[in-house]
Amino acid sequence: MTLADYAVHNEKSRGRFYADYDNINRSEFQRDRDRIIHSSAFRRLEGKTQVFAYHEGRSYRTRLTHSIEVAQITRTLCKSLCLNEELGEAIALAHDIGHAPFGHAGERGLNACMEPYGGFDHNINSLKIITEIETHYPNFKGLNLTWETLEGTIKHNGPVKKVESAWLKKFDKLFPMDLKKYPSLEAQIASFADDIAYNNHDIDDGFRAGFFSIKQLCELDFIDKIIFKFDRENKDCSDDLRIYAITRALISEMIFDLLDTTKANLQKNNIKSLEDVHQNKCFTAEFSENMQLKIKKLQNFLLKNFYTHSNIARMDMKSQKIVEDLFYAFMENEKMLPLELRKQTDKVTSNKEKADIICTYIANMTDAFATEEHQKLFNVSYRF
Repeated sequence: MTLADYAVHNEKSRGRFYADYDNINRSEFQRDRDRIIHSSAFRRLEGKTQVFAYHEGRSYRTRLTHSIEVAQITRTLCKSLCLNEELGEAIALAHDIGHAPFGHAGERGLNACMEPYGGFDHNINSLKIITEIETHYPNFKGLNLTWETLEGTIKHNGPVKKVESAWLKKFDKLFPMDLKKYPSLEAQIASFADDIAYNNHDIDDGFRAGFFSIKQLCELDFIDKIIFKFDRENKDCSDDLRIYAITRALISEMIFDLLDTTKANLQKNNIKSLEDVHQNKCFTAEFSENMQLKIKKLQNFLLKNFYTHSNIARMDMKSQKIVEDLFYAFMENEKMLPLELRKQTDKVTSNKEKADIICTYIANMTDAFATEEHQKLFNVSYRF
């Protein structure tokens, strides 16, 4: 496929931080994708919460299945816009790799613990994992991904206008990410694919958990229209098939809306090159105002009927407490940390440095491992 002038072209990549070999079978961004897939951090996403904790049900989404869905939607969108599919896929697969266990509850817990030390940001943790923590090669730390994949990982939600993280400041000096500029269109598309995926799979997961009915969903006029058309054309279908019809139609509608609006923005903003994308004063990719309104209504429905459900609230409370208990226990007595981490904490000279090491350790746990560690530390009847 011929790429658009505003796409990221393989031969114009800014390269990798460390000199690396060429590969005749795979492009640079294919290699990035493959290195992400083969990382232990990516595999751990299977055991990390999306909304439901890992033990709540085998068919609910995890961070891993969510990332795969985002990658699939990203490739579809990139292909339609003549963008670099391989780069978009790599960014999509990496975008949640730094998330804490227990979903947003775990992130809130870590952020609260780290408030005196600058807070916790999963995008920064994602960058830290793929540039420093995952070590597969003898000559350097990290996965040594291309500049474009790293940029998309840290900036897919937009420019980083205020850099408070000392780690990110240091990294940006070594390998400048143009943090205040807008990311590539491939990264922007991955961000919107993220929105499309989670809004729709949360409809599916929430319905299957019994938190709301299709009748309640049909209080949203645009969903009522989907079901009316489906029921007219397909008699006596089960609710399982009807919920698939809803999410299938909504995903398609969101994809086509995003494509149409983004194409209009390319013309309106006279985007002719990749540099034009970077220098633009706003996102080039965007939903229409009408679609933004629909998504807002949907999110309000999910907030009322799903995210604030008592079962979710109780799970979130326990999850956040697990994360906070582990953090403060390790901060108080670092001898409880694994020996390889104690080697690191023994070298630091400030509480902030120690907190960063402990925060990263907890953030990279799966739900099950964090729960087990909590049991070992706080359940006096636990047998070692």
